[in-house]
Amino acid sequence: MEEIQMEKKNIDWSSLGFGYVKTDYRYVSNFKNGAWDEGGLTTDDTITLSECAGVLQYAQTVFEGMKAYTTEDGHIVTFRPDLNAARMVDSAKRLEMPVFPEDRFVEAVVETVKANAAYVPPYGSGATLYIRPYMFGSDAVIGVKPANEYQFRVFTTPVGPYFKGGAKPITIRVSDFDRAAPHGTGHIKAGLNYAMSLHAIVDAHNQGYDENMYLDAATRTKVEETGGANFLFVTKDNTVVTPKSNSILPSITRRSLLYVAEHYLGLKVEEREVYLNEVKDFAECGLCGTAAVISPVGKIVDHGKEIVFPSGMEKMGPTTQKLYETLTGIQMGRIEAPEGWLKVIE
Repeated sequence: MEEIQMEKKNIDWSSLGFGYVKTDYRYVSNFKNGAWDEGGLTTDDTITLSECAGVLQYAQTVFEGMKAYTTEDGHIVTFRPDLNAARMVDSAKRLEMPVFPEDRFVEAVVETVKANAAYVPPYGSGATLYIRPYMFGSDAVIGVKPANEYQFRVFTTPVGPYFKGGAKPITIRVSDFDRAAPHGTGHIKAGLNYAMSLHAIVDAHNQGYDENMYLDAATRTKVEETGGANFLFVTKDNTVVTPKSNSILPSITRRSLLYVAEHYLGLKVEEREVYLNEVKDFAECGLCGTAAVISPVGKIVDHGKEIVFPSGMEKMGPTTQKLYETLTGIQMGRIEAPEGWLKVIE
């Protein structure tokens, strides 16, 4: 593609929410007769499918979520896209979908962001360009089996700062619903996992809670995740603890925060099984994911029993705050990044 120097779009970056805004280009590649075509950018934001497409009948779809940022020195970068590429490979294999090659995945992301550079919010606005790569079964499937043809796409949309007016700690409840079966698909980023969480989150909101804490489905004694984010706890002696389980999504943000805790802040980190009955002994709690980086949790309600963390309902706990500031500092180019973490787009 020729070098496009773009004027930024006339968008009020600070008033953007976390929603879809159509941008100019998206990337599309099709898999047919056992191979991916060369793929490329298109301005067409619509998809035409058979009424019997595999994705519509049997939910054969996987996705990724990531962001592009403008750094302090004016570059557009994206954060660890190689890990998203690798995770999508795992997701595709688990749903019997063809693998989109990891190097091509990263190239497609770079190409799409570059083409939509006018929508990448400026440094300091708090807004970012959200990137959604996804893949789905596109040909007609009526028997229950994998599709033969697939489409891989990447679109982008500018999103506002996740926390408007500061990160207020949220209240979550221990859910009676299960998010994932012990040997199911909880560890991959498949649309079907999110579909089954919708009733639980609507129910939580109706009861006055911000989020669900899901427990392991087998014993219902261990902390898993929230359905959209992984848990991060801080002990009273300042150890960072994150739940280990085969049925939670391996969050790239969580893995990055653990590295930052250990190598930048010199903290002890543990990835281990976390039992619900020990949660009351932690000093801080946060939810980590692409959208917010870390959302502080002030209170967990377990069937009427309240666990209020010492960090309180007013602001992030001190260690959570340091983790948040360090990782966002790395993403924005204010703090030196570990080798290979920032992919410079332009």
